[in-house]
Amino acid sequence: MNYPQRVRMVEVGPRDGLQNETAAVPVEIKVALIEALVDAGLKTVECGSFVSPKWVPQMAGTAEVFARIQRVPGISYPALVPNLKGLEDARQAGVNEIAIFAAASETFSQRNINCSISESLARLRAVTAAALADEMRVRGYVSCVLGCPFEGEIALEAVARVSRELSAMGCYEISLGDTIGVGTPVKAVRMLEAVAAHVPIAGHPRKAGHPRHVADRGRVTDTHEIRTVRTHAEPPYRKARETGARSTPEAIVLGPEGQQLYRGRIDNRFVELGKSRYQPTESDLQEALDAILQGKPAPHPVTRTIGCAIPGLD
Repeated sequence: MNYPQRVRMVEVGPRDGLQNETAAVPVEIKVALIEALVDAGLKTVECGSFVSPKWVPQMAGTAEVFARIQRVPGISYPALVPNLKGLEDARQAGVNEIAIFAAASETFSQRNINCSISESLARLRAVTAAALADEMRVRGYVSCVLGCPFEGEIALEAVARVSRELSAMGCYEISLGDTIGVGTPVKAVRMLEAVAAHVPIAGHPRKAGHPRHVADRGRVTDTHEIRTVRTHAEPPYRKARETGARSTPEAIVLGPEGQQLYRGRIDNRFVELGKSRYQPTESDLQEALDAILQGKPAPHPVTRTIGCAIPGLD
């Protein structure tokens, strides 16, 4: 598998995390959190949002947070900005990088910011133009790229359109957010391919070397990401269970389009049979795939049945 040589992490806890708290968080705690995150080695920490406290009470005091944090050279301290008023507040607070946001879902846009996607993009063009004129860096967010709590599945064209618009405005980076966590590697690959047709993506073979790129919250690294692993055993489950016979697990690895990339024996140890299906974690799957593709014994948990059903193997 092709792993990236470098991963850039954008920490949004002081903004996206704290805004979901039910109680107000004191400024001094926000400052302490931000400085602790920087001390931990993070290079980009989103410190807050310049929105009306009426709508997001937990983001009250963001200007004071920026006044009190001890800024470290080489560290980026962006803030979320929804409109020109927020941009002016950010400017007065000494912010030099902002984040803007739009949704790929029409209903989510209406419910979240009370305007259509087109209206939000028009608003963001003005914000971005003013920010760039002041030599601020601008980063863009696209929400609901793999699903919406109101509309369900989102058309790939809608994600590509919003991403293209943010890129055209001058965003140096676009974050594609699976807002409700319903994406799968296959869907993520297809979504990225749709976006890549309109927006340069760093490391993409057709877009290599371009200064802008798209970052997604998933773990997909390229269009050959492994999709499924499943093991089964011979002799049959009942006979193996009754006799204690040593079984021979077999793994099937599928690519994004369902094509079989690998099928073969992965271990010689006993298999736990007659139990309920094992639901693997992402780390379980990754360990299994690494072992399979390197010809090594797979970790014990993946010698049980995992992944989704494959016809003919049940």
